[in-house]
Amino acid sequence: MSVEQALGDFVSHYLKTYPRLEEAYDRQWRSACEIGDPISGEDGIERILWQPVKRHPDTIGEDFSGLEDALEVAIHPDIKAYYGAYFCGGLEADAPAGHVSLILLWNNEDLVRLIENLIGHALAKQRAKSPFSVFFACTEPESDLFLSVDNTSGAVMLERPGHKPLRQVADNLAEFLDTLVPAAPEVHPERALLRSP
Repeated sequence: MSVEQALGDFVSHYLKTYPRLEEAYDRQWRSACEIGDPISGEDGIERILWQPVKRHPDTIGEDFSGLEDALEVAIHPDIKAYYGAYFCGGLEADAPAGHVSLILLWNNEDLVRLIENLIGHALAKQRAKSPFSVFFACTEPESDLFLSVDNTSGAVMLERPGHKPLRQVADNLAEFLDTLVPAAPEVHPERALLRSP
């Protein structure tokens, strides 16, 4: 199974389980995912409904070309496929070892922010004398642990910032994505304001 297929299956399952997705509306942070006009809640917070939107496959190679030039390394194709598949808010999931928040791109500016963060991550990996990896998910909200793809092997690793990987979680990203079960969207840390009191 490819990363595109595994992620597509998860997104499809997610939308069947949680068909109504909303984010806090930010007129400075728009996305092709957004549906309709903002909705004002009783709490005074504007919300926007959204759905994952497939990205054009031709953009996948371009997304990481600047990072590849800067780091003088080819980014693993699984990562390119993962981040190139959708414009999408973060998706929550339960994995065999616990909860994860999938990091996905909301818009093109989000890609710029991701690349900047990955440059910082690459420098931290060099200081730790650890192989380069690319993060794609966070774990429990109160934890600093994250999941990444080892850029050489393609294995999914559990990591702590600035340290060597703690352990391997899956042989590859598609295999890992295939184990996920959708979890409630409001669990995402950035959606705390949208939770009911």
